[in-house]
Amino acid sequence: MQYFVILRILGLLLMLFSFTQLVPMIVGWLCGDVDVTPFLKAFFVLLVGGAVAWYPVRSYSSELRLRDGFLVVILFWTVLGVSGALPLLLSKQLDISITDAVFESISALTTTGATVITKLDDLPRSILFYRQQLQWLGGMGIIVLAVAILPILGVGGSQLFRAETPGPVKDSKLTPRIKETAKLLWLIYFGFTVACAISYKVAGMNWFDAIGHSFSTVAIGGFSTHDKSMGYFESHAIDSVAIVFMLLSSANFSLHFLVWRKRSPALYFKDSEFRFYLYCIAAVTLTCIVYFQIGHFFGSISETVYKSLFQAVSMITTTGFTTAEYAYWPSFLPVLLIFSSFMGGCAGSTAGGMKVVRVLLLFKQGIREIIRLIHPSARISVKLNRKPVPDAVLQAVWGFFSVYIGIFVILMLLVMASGLDQVTAFSAVAATLNNLGPGLGDVASNFAPINDFAKWLLSFAMLLGRLEIFTLLVVLTPMFWRQ
Repeated sequence: MQYFVILRILGLLLMLFSFTQLVPMIVGWLCGDVDVTPFLKAFFVLLVGGAVAWYPVRSYSSELRLRDGFLVVILFWTVLGVSGALPLLLSKQLDISITDAVFESISALTTTGATVITKLDDLPRSILFYRQQLQWLGGMGIIVLAVAILPILGVGGSQLFRAETPGPVKDSKLTPRIKETAKLLWLIYFGFTVACAISYKVAGMNWFDAIGHSFSTVAIGGFSTHDKSMGYFESHAIDSVAIVFMLLSSANFSLHFLVWRKRSPALYFKDSEFRFYLYCIAAVTLTCIVYFQIGHFFGSISETVYKSLFQAVSMITTTGFTTAEYAYWPSFLPVLLIFSSFMGGCAGSTAGGMKVVRVLLLFKQGIREIIRLIHPSARISVKLNRKPVPDAVLQAVWGFFSVYIGIFVILMLLVMASGLDQVTAFSAVAATLNNLGPGLGDVASNFAPINDFAKWLLSFAMLLGRLEIFTLLVVLTPMFWRQ
C-alpha cells in the first residue's frame, strides 16, 4: 500500500473541496445574510488541513494500484462527509449537534436527502444553498471531478474512476483516456443542471429556488429549500419539469452520450435496461392511480395522475422529492413506493438503489432457471441488449444482491435494537441504504427525532449505498490489508 501517495492525493482533494465553501458564502452575501463567516472559517480550516496533509509528501508520485484507489475513495468520502459538517456546526442559526451535522453532510454528499434540519423556510440562504451544492458535487462523484481537472496529481486515474463509478460493469470508457471520460461525464451533468435550472425558472420558480432544486434534481438528491419540498410550489408545470429531469438523471449517462453523439433519441428505447426501467415506473404509477380512483382519494383524475406519477418517479429514481404526504397514503402504497426504491436508477447514473440492470439480470436469470426445469438439457443464455451476459457477471450480480439484503437485515436489526419501531427502522434503513431520503413512521418528515446511535448507523448505511456496498466492505476485510 502506497500510503504517502494516498496521503498526497487526499491532501490535494481536500484543498480542492475547501474552495467550494466560498460559493455559498458569496451567495449568502449577495442575498443579505447576516453572518457568512462560518463558510470563511471552514474554507481556511479545510485548506490548511489539506495543505498539512499534502506538503510533507508532495514529492511522492507513482501509479496507483487498485487497492490504493479503493482506499482513496473510502477515505475521501469519509473525510469529506465529516469536514462538510464544519460550516453547519459553526452556524449560529442552526444550533446543531456534531452527530446531526455529520448526518446532514453525509446525507447531502451521498445524495440521500434524509435531513435532520427543520424550518428550512427560515434558514439563511447560504445554508440552504450549501446543502444543495453538496448534493450536486456528490451526484456524479467529486472523485471523478478531481480526476478530470487535476492532472497535477501525476497518477493514473483509472483506479479512482473504477472504484467510484456505479454499476456492475465499471471498465467501459466513453473515450480512450480516463481523464477525458470524466470530463465528458461532467459536461453532460453540467448541461442537464443548466437546462433544469432554466426550465424551473420558466415554470415559475425564482432563480434561487430554480438553481437549488436543479442541483438536487440532477443529482437525484431530494433536498429542498422549503419544508414542504416540491409541494410548496403547488404547480403542475414545476412537477412536470422535475419528472423529466429525474428520469433523465436516473438514466445511464453513457446512454445519454451515445444519443447525443449519434443524434438518435431512439437509442433510449433500444436499451434493455432503460425500457425495463420505464415499464417498472409505469406499473407502479398505474397501481397508484387505480387504487386512488377506486377509493376516490383525490378530487380529480388529473390530480390523481400527477400525484401518482410524481411520487412514483421520485421514489423509484431515489430522488425523494414529495408533493404530498405519501407516508399517509392508504393501504400498501407507501410500502410499495419504499420497495420500488430498492431497484433505484440505471447503472452509470446519479441514482441510488441496487440499479435497474441488476434487477433485470436477476429477473432474466430467474426465468432461465424455470426454463431449465422444463428443458434440463437446453443451453440458454441470458442476454442484455441482444448480447450474451457472461456467467461471471451473473454471479457477481447474485453476490451483490445477497450481500445487499444481508447488510439491510443486519442494519435494520441494529437500528431496532437502538429503540426504533419496526416500521421506522425498516423505512429508515431502506431510505439511507438506497440513498432515497424520506421514510415512514418517525422518519416520515425528517430524521431529527431518532437517537444518535441510529443516526451514526444510518450515516454508515448512506456511505455503503453510495459506494455500492463492496467498495466499502472490501476495505474492512483482512485480505485487503495483506501484502
